[in-house]
Amino acid sequence: MAHRSIEVRKLTPAIGAEIFGVDLGGDISNSQFEAIHDALLQHVVIFFRDQKMTPEQHKGFGRRFGKLHIHPASPSVVEGHPEILVIKADANSKRVAGEVWHSDVSCDAEPPMGSILYMHQPPENGGGDTMFANMYLAYETLSEPMKRFLDGLTAVHDGEHVYRGRYGVNDAKKAFPRSEHPVVRTHPETDRKALFVNRGFTTRIKELNRNESDALLTMLYDHAETPEYQCRFKWQAGSVAFWDNRAAMHHAMWDYFPQSRLAHRVTICGDKPFHRA
Repeated sequence: MAHRSIEVRKLTPAIGAEIFGVDLGGDISNSQFEAIHDALLQHVVIFFRDQKMTPEQHKGFGRRFGKLHIHPASPSVVEGHPEILVIKADANSKRVAGEVWHSDVSCDAEPPMGSILYMHQPPENGGGDTMFANMYLAYETLSEPMKRFLDGLTAVHDGEHVYRGRYGVNDAKKAFPRSEHPVVRTHPETDRKALFVNRGFTTRIKELNRNESDALLTMLYDHAETPEYQCRFKWQAGSVAFWDNRAAMHHAMWDYFPQSRLAHRVTICGDKPFHRA
């Protein structure tokens, strides 16, 4: 599909598209920006190949979409660029970022609008793919009685168990975000409803007792992670993924140990999730 000088190729019926004909490190015209923005809203996650960006260019592209987010836990190791989150794993890693299905920093009072991951070094063995799932479909394919039950419920999202002790710094005096969000959120731009719970951060449903909450969340996680709602992206050096954090979850495969993988992520600030009946 040709669209304002940018080519958009749908990746799967459920989610994802590859974008061709734009240099993210160069001057992006207003029409190109609008086309990229429209593709993100339509396909939930979009991908670019063969890109070259400096940290400033990476941040500059992100700023076209909004203020940049500073991660609540990770120290910056890109000098002078606290907005860049380094995603790195090697033979010394005990765990990796994103190896559980999640929505980025959903524990924040205002979770990020989206994230832009730029791959510097993929694993030599071809591993390290990232999977993305469409949370519009996760909600829309629930039964009508279940939709009515979920509408109006509140989930607790907690960063404590995710971030504490993870980044090799002294965080003993640090408090990590904990927030309550609607189980079903209304997207502020598309007005569509999306399921907004995830294995990474969600700890319970506020209105239910513990057993009920655990059972419901397990069902919703299993449902949201249905393969038919997903796409899987194979990284190359210079590849970029840009996902709408308000309508997508993702899962980073760690199938390449002990090989190395290095990427930089810029994240865009979002707003407080809401539910519109």
